[in-house]
Amino acid sequence: MEGGVASPAVAMAAQLIHVVRHAHAGDPGRWSHDDDLRPLSGRGCGQAERLPSQLTVTPAAIYSSPSLRCVATVLPLARAHQLAITTLSELYEGGGATPMLDRLRAEQLFPVVACTHGDILADLLGLLIASGLSLSSPHAEKGSTWTLELSAGVVSSARYAPPP
Repeated sequence: MEGGVASPAVAMAAQLIHVVRHAHAGDPGRWSHDDDLRPLSGRGCGQAERLPSQLTVTPAAIYSSPSLRCVATVLPLARAHQLAITTLSELYEGGGATPMLDRLRAEQLFPVVACTHGDILADLLGLLIASGLSLSSPHAEKGSTWTLELSAGVVSSARYAPPP
């Protein structure tokens, strides 16, 4: 059990973490301002608006990278459930999956939703594969969601949902 990831055979009470990759935000090469302020594209706004109908759970908490595109992705979900969005540095681009998982595993109430960047999701998928979990898809498209099931504090399964 490396990095807090367990084999699929763990059978205890499950806790869910929904890790969302920010919705489509257009070409970063065409954005001349601070990348943290890059907004969602029209396509990304549609993905964000459809997220509440795809995630049919009522989250206990909603977390986001401080980047505008991440906050904007989960804003419709937060509004639908009348929840605040808390920004976490562990979800910020350039970080890693281990600090993110450590922070989210420490939660007292589940399910939680966390919006982050593609590099963190790629690292997460690498951790899951290295732990021996079988993934239905190696993808993490913009706007997609990976639902992690925790048992005894470790990831016991992961399910992919394409962008809404």
